Amino acid sequence: MKRRDLLRMIGMSAGAAAMYQAMSSLGLAAESSFKGSPTLQGAPGNTSVLILGAGIAGMVAAYELRQAGYKVQVLEYNQRAGGRNWSLRGGDRFTELGGFSQHCQFDDGCYLNPGPWRLPYHHHGILSYCKKLGVQLEPFVQVNHNAYVHSASAFGGKPQRYRTINTDYRGHVAELLAKSTQQGKLDETVSKEDQEKLLESLRDWGALDKNFAYSSGIASSNRRGFDKDPGGGLSARPVPSTPIALDELLGSRLWSALSAGEIYEFQTSLFQPVGGMGRIGEAFGRALDGVIRYGAKVTAIQQDAHGVSVSYEDAGKHGSTHKAHADWCICTIPLSILSQIPMNVSAPMAAAISAVPYAASVKVGLQFKRRFWEEDEHIYGGITYTDLPIATIGYPSSGFHSSGKGVLLGAYIWGLNAFEFTAMTPAQRIQKALEYGSQIHPQYHREFETGVAVGWHRSPFTMGCFGLWSDDTRAKHYDNLCQIDGRIALAGEHASYLPAWQEGAVTSALDVIERIHRRAVAEARA
Repeated sequence: MKRRDLLRMIGMSAGAAAMYQAMSSLGLAAESSFKGSPTLQGAPGNTSVLILGAGIAGMVAAYELRQAGYKVQVLEYNQRAGGRNWSLRGGDRFTELGGFSQHCQFDDGCYLNPGPWRLPYHHHGILSYCKKLGVQLEPFVQVNHNAYVHSASAFGGKPQRYRTINTDYRGHVAELLAKSTQQGKLDETVSKEDQEKLLESLRDWGALDKNFAYSSGIASSNRRGFDKDPGGGLSARPVPSTPIALDELLGSRLWSALSAGEIYEFQTSLFQPVGGMGRIGEAFGRALDGVIRYGAKVTAIQQDAHGVSVSYEDAGKHGSTHKAHADWCICTIPLSILSQIPMNVSAPMAAAISAVPYAASVKVGLQFKRRFWEEDEHIYGGITYTDLPIATIGYPSSGFHSSGKGVLLGAYIWGLNAFEFTAMTPAQRIQKALEYGSQIHPQYHREFETGVAVGWHRSPFTMGCFGLWSDDTRAKHYDNLCQIDGRIALAGEHASYLPAWQEGAVTSALDVIERIHRRAVAEARA
């Protein structure tokens, strides 16, 4: 059984709270521990910290340490700040491992976020830095009742509106429970008075009729939609729609997508930076102007009792080796890369670095000549879920009613399908996304213009999407990974209980700089 399927089953049977607990135990979700930026007082004069990686963790650490008075230098492999905080826009170029190079041809204002694409309201750390750095935010639409849920094997492959499946599922469940209540099946567990309240609540929750049946009528159609909407004048009278039969609904398994918007990390409100997630990395880069050395590929990390020495070369070139030195080092390089770099750390930390695999993921961005999902299907933001290999279609949460072009997230793929798509060329990934997506939106081939496709296992600066912890590896290696080892400490989403989220990177960085600060102050006093 796939972990995603297990979580969906838990969510549907026991509710979002149980699903969230299961995700937490698997290391996929947890509440942020952010309590505000630390106060680092009494930084020893001339103490230097070398930070490896200008992703979110590295730049948070650099920002706070420099504010506290430390001498800070950052080495970054890419020619930009942000790491996985990244937006591909028109004119950008990206070359994968294997040599496939893409030149993004999107129009102005269009972009794809290959990495993170949403900010939960309770991720207070990353949101606080957006505020500090002046990154403007706008709502991200997670649940759109007019988007689709789709199965290639249900309803003749025709996509169904989310609101239809959601309403019918709730309605049928409410009717079944109402029947059980009326038949006295709950007498031993629910008092008569509470049974009356339960029936009243079920009628409201499930849009049941006066007989506690889920049927065609105004109540159900007000949620699932009408066959003919209410209007004005002589043609005003609405025509109610007919619910899907329970057996057909259950057999379709489309109910498996309904809990997504109830998971803690996906609950309203969510946000996105105006103009793309990469605006956060760009803002950090401006704030750290002169601190970050770009195009620096780390090749070795060595430490002794007095400090840390890092060898690096110009990214994309060989033979030109440089060295950087500092009293302390915070390494935020993904473990998938770090495990290949010579580094003299303890055996427990080395084992931890090598123990964590990275998840496979692929995103495909598709630019179309017009925003047909709005003009033809009235979908404004939100997500369509499908059992096709593309898994997800994401609709832009901005630029509504724009007369110009638009970019869809045409695929957001995980697991075995992600490995299969990663093995394709970018052009093949785009064609497959069009092929599968046209089963939901027939306009695809007619309206398509250009696209980009990022397979994270072919990303030269991550070789994977995020650290994929298991319960066993966390129990065995997590604490060793997060310890300060001599003069080296690690930070990043992989050093958190919020893997794959920028909040994990933020809280990890803040935790490690406080500990390094205490060590540095104690050493100076000694």
